[in-house]
Amino acid sequence: MSYPHLNVWLLQGKALQPPNFDKERAYFQEVDSFELLEESPSPKKPGTWTMGVQVDNVVIPHLSSVLRKWLVYKKLNRSYGFPGSLSKILETPEVSKDPVYHDGFSSSILKTSGKESLQIHSRSNSIQTRFDSSITFGDATGMPIEEEGEDIEVAVTKLSLTSRPSSLDGYRWDSFSALLTACGQCAPSTLTDILSSYCDRESIIKVGEGTYGEAFKVGGNVCKIVPFDGDIRVNGEVQKKSEELLEEVILSCTLNRLRGHESDVVNACTTFIQTIDLRVCQGHYDAALINAWENWDGEHGSENDHPKEFPENQCYVVFVQEHGGQDLESFVLLNFDEARSLLVQVTIALAVAEAAYEFEHRDLHWGNILLSRKGSDTLQFTLEGRQIIVKTFGLLISIIDFTLSRINTGEDILFLDLSSDPELFNGPKGDIQADTYRKMRDVTDDCWEGSFPKTNVMWLQYLVDILLRKKSYDKTHKDDRELRSLKKRLNSYDSAKEATLDPFFSDLFVS
Repeated sequence: MSYPHLNVWLLQGKALQPPNFDKERAYFQEVDSFELLEESPSPKKPGTWTMGVQVDNVVIPHLSSVLRKWLVYKKLNRSYGFPGSLSKILETPEVSKDPVYHDGFSSSILKTSGKESLQIHSRSNSIQTRFDSSITFGDATGMPIEEEGEDIEVAVTKLSLTSRPSSLDGYRWDSFSALLTACGQCAPSTLTDILSSYCDRESIIKVGEGTYGEAFKVGGNVCKIVPFDGDIRVNGEVQKKSEELLEEVILSCTLNRLRGHESDVVNACTTFIQTIDLRVCQGHYDAALINAWENWDGEHGSENDHPKEFPENQCYVVFVQEHGGQDLESFVLLNFDEARSLLVQVTIALAVAEAAYEFEHRDLHWGNILLSRKGSDTLQFTLEGRQIIVKTFGLLISIIDFTLSRINTGEDILFLDLSSDPELFNGPKGDIQADTYRKMRDVTDDCWEGSFPKTNVMWLQYLVDILLRKKSYDKTHKDDRELRSLKKRLNSYDSAKEATLDPFFSDLFVS
């Protein structure tokens, strides 16, 4: 091959010299050095920096961790949606002149798929993906919301550290902001706002309580109000963190997806309580709630702290859910048929959720099962594509409270690491509930991320024990023997799905 220009240089007796960029290289090295010193100093050892002080042993989270959780949430609950493409989500949000600042953040572990631990830090050094503040609560019917722009799932996979926007005037996005986004908000509401949208506030009555917080009947629904991220202890416990509530929000809406019975649905049931609305609120407890709380306390004697103690900056997540009835502890069963109806509905519901999401409830005590008499004689389930119709004898069951639950959404494994709460396992020996927690710990070997559907079977055994020892209803000695035989056979099952084949349930199926 001929190179005419090279020949000209050679003919003139000059050697061809390569271009010299030494000056340019030196200039850019100087610029690069300056920028590194100003923007991202490299620590001498692994760690990060907070207020100019190096902090060691810090796990830097993946850029897209919270965004991926929002993606899972959006994918599994079509009543929420993005107004635009991924670039819209990641853009710098418009911050109001008087932003709502959130206090009380501290380190906590948020578990993700792939057996990784995501360390969430305080606002001062949080590395979280920004969310678009204009995401809104969508069509409550659950119909898909149209999206514009690039496919969100494809776009998420393209994220890199260079695509992360920096903070704006010190305002950083964190798990609290992600929780706001998951609830379709850009700032907290007040409790008064959400209550007023569902009923006349004077009609509110308290219907239940737990260490998590309070439950109130609001119109035809129930509002579960959970305080979080505060400095004060609530009912003797440290308040939940934003990231824990974010997972519970995602989990609740994942289970909402089981409620469809279309012909192409592989797994479906309506036994898990329906979540209708979600809201992050901030401020003092509403006066109507305090009045309802005091009325309950006067009648039942509350074991919880008085909510008037909450400060003005206290935050809450409000779960607006369907009214599922009375809990099993207070509900009066009439006869053995109703006891069988309870067991078959809970067993098949757990089997459906196992098949769909490797779901384990892990806290299915008698306060987390609601019962009502709604007149229907049968109930339909879909388990791995097979329709199952069971006799209900007019009883309808709802399973609630997924705080301790484990679920595999397909992209994330959401669970609570119960090894961080040793008190849970210190209940008195011989107590049915306390013994069940310890049995779960034995079968999981304290690896709470793993899939152990045997835990569902343990809670079925717990329910059988409750029906034998704690509930009074019309039953015979033969009925008692059947329950004891069922409890014994449950020992041989490793999942609720296996338990559905037990002969105890055979005559409850409608062919």
